[in-house]
Amino acid sequence: MFFTRLPWWRLCSPPKEAFEHVVDYWPFIGWLTGGVMAGVLWVATQVGCSLGVAVLLAIGARLLLTGALHEDGLADFCDGFGGGTSRARTLDIMKDSHIGTYGVLGLMIYLGLLCASLTHLGQETMDTGLGTLCSLMLLFDVAAKSAASFITGQLPYARTAEGAKNGVVYAGRSLLSWLWHSLRCVLALLLPLVLCCYLGLPEVLWLLPVPFVVELLLMLWMRRRLGGYTGDCCGALFLLCELSMYLTCPLLMSHL
Repeated sequence: MFFTRLPWWRLCSPPKEAFEHVVDYWPFIGWLTGGVMAGVLWVATQVGCSLGVAVLLAIGARLLLTGALHEDGLADFCDGFGGGTSRARTLDIMKDSHIGTYGVLGLMIYLGLLCASLTHLGQETMDTGLGTLCSLMLLFDVAAKSAASFITGQLPYARTAEGAKNGVVYAGRSLLSWLWHSLRCVLALLLPLVLCCYLGLPEVLWLLPVPFVVELLLMLWMRRRLGGYTGDCCGALFLLCELSMYLTCPLLMSHL
């Protein structure tokens, strides 16, 4: 319900408090969003589409599935952190529904890098088959959501519940909940990791620290600028953590 436009609300109506703990399940949502991307890429290439077209269709499918939720967050994040000169001004800009110059440029650069890196990665893994690229897409989605989910335990929410766009403030974390969430992340990562290793890419294990390092750096920037995080920050975190894996994967493969 929170991450996709699929009509799950027809099946049940959870209380508002349930959404405060939705972060616990971010890594597992990667199975769905990353799986849809990989599935569309596979089908598109099987019916004769070129790799570049298949990549665009896969990205478009996830945009439709999520309602561009993360991309909206990235655009607001770029506008706020690019144009804001103070904490209050940054938060005001991020809450504005209009997109500015920094948001447009941020989305253009992000989508350009994502398309280019995905296409290049597909060409690099052509010898091992299309399944390799599909398994990497699934892994990167899950790993990015896992890394981004730790922000709620590192920083407080920068707004009040009344000032939040969705009216929800994610629950904080105790030491025990940190441990349980770490275990959930490991469990979510197991499936795509097994697939990658089965297809002959055990070296992807070296990529796993990358999104967590990116998350840590962005968290420090958010703490300095806002003293906390917002929902837009979470969306930007996910996309940038995922992009970091696409950008570094070819470098890893060329040296191993």
